[in-house]
Parts: sequence; structure tokens; C-alpha cells
Amino acid sequence: MQYRRFGKTNLHLSVFSLGTMRYLADVENAQQTIAKALALGVNHLETARGYGKSEEYLGAAIKAGLSLPRSQVYITTKIPPTVDADSMRRCIDESLERLNLDYLDCLGIHGLNTWEHLQWVQANGGCMKAVQEAVDDGRVRHVGFSTHASLDVILAAINTDLFEFVNLHYYYFFQRHAPAIQLAAQKDMGIFIISPADKGGRLYTPPQTLIDLCQPYSPLELNYRFLLSDHRITTLSVGSANPDELIEPLQVADSNNQLTKSEKLVFQTLEKHQKTALETDKCSQCYACLPCPENINIPEVLRLRNIAVAYDMTDYGKYRYGMFENAGHWFPGMKANRCTECGECLPRCPENLDIPALLADSHERLGGKNRRRLWE
Repeated sequence: MQYRRFGKTNLHLSVFSLGTMRYLADVENAQQTIAKALALGVNHLETARGYGKSEEYLGAAIKAGLSLPRSQVYITTKIPPTVDADSMRRCIDESLERLNLDYLDCLGIHGLNTWEHLQWVQANGGCMKAVQEAVDDGRVRHVGFSTHASLDVILAAINTDLFEFVNLHYYYFFQRHAPAIQLAAQKDMGIFIISPADKGGRLYTPPQTLIDLCQPYSPLELNYRFLLSDHRITTLSVGSANPDELIEPLQVADSNNQLTKSEKLVFQTLEKHQKTALETDKCSQCYACLPCPENINIPEVLRLRNIAVAYDMTDYGKYRYGMFENAGHWFPGMKANRCTECGECLPRCPENLDIPALLADSHERLGGKNRRRLWE
């Protein structure tokens, strides 16, 4: 296991962190998963107030005794932004009690996803007043935020200079947030990548087309290498539901060197194949088509179409597409069938894509069961 400095926190975290959203089966399974992670060199455990009984299960493991001294295990929990300081004070107290902790190594403002959330954390007397009190009295050591927001909100949140680290989405198949990675690195913030196996493309169950294109590597391994070769990134979340699911991801925990020539050739193959498969229908993710009068997240819909057509990542596309209209500010936007063919997006597109037609095709390909956030 390799370890990296988590930005200005000066904590040295394992390059994989145990995310605890998915070990919700029972407390025994949670304790076994935590014990296995620590034995394999993971030293950062991450949970959240909203992850079902995750805080309680982690707290039970802490009470039973971890295999490493407390000073060598870094624990993060995340709490949503609140309008007022009193609500945040109560939330911090409750989380510490559930976790059986006297202090948190890191507290993340969870789901700083909208401009309104950003106003809350910047308001005098708002939630950050309570957070600062907890920092001052030693109950919280470091403060950051997690986000599923649009790029402009993320950049604005980083530029507040209120935070020491950021948890965000960024993967080989989703590189929209590259400017946020760059800005966070410039400000010496720790960078934590959310769910690269699942949100990064459901790469633990890849389609055969993608498997073939990635040979001699697995798609999951390549995505991890894409991230770990970028030394601005500190740590990647591995959200194991049980101890066995830790084995495959942590096989690359020591592979943090620059991309090899062979790996670069595979990424070039993926790019070339996408261009060939999509021909003139490829959306380059410039976001010039927004805003949409019907609040359709056109670039994200077309990104899902891109990879479904090019790599047969249809199951992943359906999984993510099904969250539109069902996950609130965690995954905003309406489904593509809301398009009225108003045509406002057409003159903005530098590639002259027939966006209404592509939206209709996307809905036909990806329309399926509605989905909510996992813990809901």
C-alpha cells in the first residue's frame, strides 16, 4: 500500500480509502470489512451521517477495538450543510457519539451541490460557525467538502478557501472536473475521488466490448491506474460491501507510478474506438448547449450515450440515467424525453449535432427503472 499527503491537512493517507456506504448488511460484516481493510494497509475510513447505520457500525468496530492505534487510523464523516449553526452543532455531537470518538480527523460538508448550499456555508452565523467551534475545541481536526455539483459550483466552493480537502467525481470516463482537480491542487487541498469503480463506470462488471478493448488490463485496473498515476490525487474510495471485495482493487495499491507505454496505448485505442463508433454523433462535452429550457442535463445524457454506443456500457448508462428526476440535487436534470425540440441548443453546438434526435435516441437506449441514492 502506498501513502500520500492529503494536501494541507498533512495527513498521510493510503491511496485507497474504505468508503462505508455499502457495508450496510449487519454490524458483523462491517467489522470484518474494516478489519480486512486495515490488515491490507488502508488507514482511512470514510462514512457519513446519511449512510444508513454506517456511523453506528463503524462506531461499534471502534468500540470493539481496531487493529491499529487510533493515532494511525484516520476517520472522516460527512454532514450535509445546514442553514443554521445549531443544527450543525447537534449533527456533529450525534456523529461523534455514534462513532464512539472524541474527535474526527476530517469532517466533510456532505453534498455541497448547489449555489444555495454554498450560500449557507458562507453565511455569517451559519453552519460553518459550528464547524469552526468544533475545530477550535479539538473535536474536528480538518474540514473539507464532498460534492456532486456542477463544475462552476465546485470551483466557487474551492475558491472560498474554507476547506482543506475535496471529495469529487473524476474518472477516465468522466473528466469534466479536471479544472477542479487543478485548482484544488494549486491550493494544496487533499483530493479524494468518489467511487471510481461504481460511479466511474460500474467497472467491476464491465461489458465484453470494453474488456476486449482494454486487454491486457482490466477496465477497473486501467481506471485506477489513470487516477493513481496523477499524483495530485491523494486517495480513491473503495466501497466494499464485504471483505472479499477489497481484494481486486487493492492489487493495484502499489502501482502509483506514471502510466506505462502499454497503458497509454490502450487509452489511445479506447479514444480511437470511440471516434470510430460514434462518427459524427460524438458529443465532446463542451457544455455549450446549456442551459436547456426543460432542464435536461444534455451533456451528461449524451456522455452516457457516448459510452453506451462506443463501449457497450449500456447497463451503466441505464443505472445513471435512471437517477434523473429521482435523486434531487445529487443528480439533477430531467430525462431526455422532456425535450420539446425547441431548438435553442442547436446553434450553440460547435459540432452541429442534432441534439433533439440524439436525446430521443438516448432515452430509447437508456430509459429504464428509476433509481434513487443507495442509502435511500
